[in-house]
Amino acid sequence: MTTSRHSRLLAGIVAAPLVVAAVYTAFRLSQSAWLARRSAPLQVAPPEPKKRLLIVGDSTGVGTGASTPQASLAGLIAADLPNLTIVNRSSGGATFERIAAQLEEGGRFDAVLVVGGANDVIRLTGAEALRRALSRVLFLARARADTVVLMPAGNVGNAPFFLWPWSLLMTQRARTLQALARQAAAANGAGYVNLFNERAADPFALEPARLHASDRLHPSDAGYALWHRELAAQSRLASVLR
Repeated sequence: MTTSRHSRLLAGIVAAPLVVAAVYTAFRLSQSAWLARRSAPLQVAPPEPKKRLLIVGDSTGVGTGASTPQASLAGLIAADLPNLTIVNRSSGGATFERIAAQLEEGGRFDAVLVVGGANDVIRLTGAEALRRALSRVLFLARARADTVVLMPAGNVGNAPFFLWPWSLLMTQRARTLQALARQAAAANGAGYVNLFNERAADPFALEPARLHASDRLHPSDAGYALWHRELAAQSRLASVLR
């Protein structure tokens, strides 16, 4: 076998897993988009509200993957705080740049919850662009409420949605997201909820079937319940709104 043929064969062997993973990811993306189209953000307007919460974010802010809106993160917050008005401007597919636009609408609230980041991870948003978008989101959020909580996506690479080697890239990008989100929260006086865990300690990697929805990317009811517990444990959102 000539050197050139050997090189082409080796390149094909190396590229094959990337091609298979890319085709698989494209197929899963179509399933995830179908699931997102079936989702609507939960809004709550009690007759005698005590406090007002604004939720902005991506499809996880909407609650994609939950069996009902009541099983979404917003729904679980509403169940804990029945006299709370919830305005939910989240939209599927939103990056932090688009989440900033959700905050440009008017209104004053007791707290703002920002949920997102997975789309920036998946779409390969550059670190500098992501840093700027995070800063703008939190700056605008602070104009809407004194209490702001940032809840970025966890270890996206641990979702069964991604095959190796794309899963390795997604995990590395998720680490970068967490570092930038932590810095932005500290710089803007916002709370920060860490959902990132390495594979060996990540509940979503240890119990993928239970904690992921049918698209193998979004949280299931149990996944959102876990997020809700982390939100309660790592932030003062509930105490501010209660």
